[in-house]
Formats: sequence, C-alpha cells, structure tokens
Amino acid sequence: MKYISEFRQQDLAQQLSKAIAQTVDTNRHYRLMEFCGGHTHAIFRYGVQDLMPDNVEFIHGPGCPVCVLPTGRIDNAIQLAERPDVILCTYADLMRVPATGRNSLLKAKAGGSDIRMIYSTQDALKIARENPEKQVVFFAIGFETTTPPTAVAIKQAQTEGLANFSVFCNHVLTPAAMQAILDAPQPVAIDAFLGPSHVSTVIGSQPYEIFAERYNKPIVIAGFEPLDVMQSALMLIRQLNEGRHEVENEYSRAVTRQGNLKAQALVQDVFELRPQFEWRGLGLIPDSALKLKPEYADFDAEQRFNMPAIQASDVKGCECPAILRGAKKPKDCKLLGTVCTPENPMGSCMVSSEGACAAYWSYGRVRG
Repeated sequence: MKYISEFRQQDLAQQLSKAIAQTVDTNRHYRLMEFCGGHTHAIFRYGVQDLMPDNVEFIHGPGCPVCVLPTGRIDNAIQLAERPDVILCTYADLMRVPATGRNSLLKAKAGGSDIRMIYSTQDALKIARENPEKQVVFFAIGFETTTPPTAVAIKQAQTEGLANFSVFCNHVLTPAAMQAILDAPQPVAIDAFLGPSHVSTVIGSQPYEIFAERYNKPIVIAGFEPLDVMQSALMLIRQLNEGRHEVENEYSRAVTRQGNLKAQALVQDVFELRPQFEWRGLGLIPDSALKLKPEYADFDAEQRFNMPAIQASDVKGCECPAILRGAKKPKDCKLLGTVCTPENPMGSCMVSSEGACAAYWSYGRVRG
C-alpha cells in the first residue's frame, strides 16, 4: 500500500493547493470537466474541491459506463433474463439500475429469473461450461478498459465450441462521447478536460489530440489518486493561463501515447463500430459503440435472440441525463437525498460506484 499512500500525502496536497492558488488568474473562472467517474469520487472522497480556489470548478462528465447506458438496454436485458432457457451474467452495478416501470435486474431475479452476478468474463464462461442445457448471456458493458476481456471471452468460446455462450454487447467509446459534448447544439461551458485514466492505458493519449487541436481544449490524462487530480488541475490551469491547448500525460506511470497495442489489436479483431448508439443524457452518437464482427455473429446475443431496439424514458424528475453531459450537478436534482437514495435509486447516477450522485451521497455532499 506504500505506493498508493504516496499519492495521498496531506502535506503534498497542501503544497499543491497553495501552488494552484498562486497560479490561478483571479479574474477568470476555470471550468474543468473530469470525464471519469473515478475522478469524481476521488474529488469528493478526499475533499479536493475544498482545496481549490473558488474560481476553479470541477464539472462532472459522462465517464460512468453504467450511468450512460440507456434505459432501453436494461429493458432488453430483463427481457432476456425472463426467458426460461437463459442465464444472464452481469456485474453487480447493473443489478439495481432502474428500468421501465421502476423494474430492475434485481427485481427480475427476485421474480425467479436466473441472473448471476459475476466478477469477470471468465466466470460467465465457467457458467456456460457447467450449464450446457442453458443459454448463457454475458451482459457486456464498459468503456475501452473492459472491452479486451470481452474479446478474449468471445475468442475463447469460439475455440472451445461453447455454442451456449453469447454476449449482449454494450461497450462504448470515450472519444466519441467527448466529441458529442463539444459538438452539442447547446454545449456546456468547459475550458479543459481531465482525461480518463484506465481508458487511456488501453487507447493511449493520442486519440485526444484532435480535441486539443480542433476545439482548443487542453487535456491532461489524470490518475485516480487525489494528488493526481490536483497535479492535473494545476497543469490545466497553467495551459489555460498560457493560451496553450495540448494533451499532457500526468498519469505517465501507466499511460503512453500509443496505449496497449496488443489490447487494441484484440478488440479490432473481434469488434467493429456501430453506426450509432444511444447514450443516456447524450442521445444517439454516431460511431460511439461496438458490436461483434460477422465472423463472431454466433456469439452475438442481439442476433441470436432477435432483440428489438427499445426506446424508454428516464424516471420523471431525475436529472441524471443533464448531470452526465455536465449541464447540472447532483445537488440541482430535487430527487437527490429525498426519494432518490442508494437503497431506492431513481437514476443510474445513484447506483453505480462511479456515479456522480453516489459520490455526493457517499461523501456527505447531498446538500453541500
């Protein structure tokens, strides 16, 4: 744990806080979007916002894969799980995300559907081997970080001839969402971005260079620890003060410009771009998600079960969509902390361990 503790030292945090206070231009306001939900939780868990000058504002972005999944895809998963011949394998965060009519995978499981919480794609493969009489569907979700393990599972199933295994693919792409935010008809005022950490270990820092060049937005790839976030904020503030707009890599201990080439090649072998995909809060975004290539169609649950596209609405009054695009903060939602709690979530932002509303609740910022 020593290595982690080095990035949580209080004295260094105070030094960075003073450096930021000395660097900011008191006549301007700095709006920094932390794209990743892990950054949001670090900011509130360690009180990073309290160590910032008043004119430095963190804006929460769509960097939570559970949060951005639209309600219709949860409805699809519930329909699959309700089939008597299906075992649905999913990560725990997805179990309580509200679907249409306040339904959820957890309620479907309570109603008798065979839904199993897993920790990895290998768990899903094991369940498929042990239950040859059942169709085992892995509810695949996540950004570029979790896509390579799904690709490995598909190739492994093909090699083993696991005819009862398939994937309900919901993997989405970070750069496409960043572009959608910047190209929005009524864009949120954002001066710079804290680039995602784990995503960038896979895709590298190079994919963000176009946003720095085309939109004049500084981007710093930031680690998850509090000192990472503070150092990255300082780097962005310096860029803004100097009129620069570059991609800088604070998380150099894990991220390179090229990223993980082996993982990228694996993903390219198994997946291809969807023409468009719906994101909660951002709508339909072209080339923003992945689907299985034709040569792996036998493992595509959407084709195997002829799954329809479902259009569904969020819970009335839930501000999760606006929060995900940076237009509002959790404290702007009237449901937060009243009818919407972790035990009774109205939206996905309160459910996920990376959700902004969950961060506000967990660290006492519900009405702060």
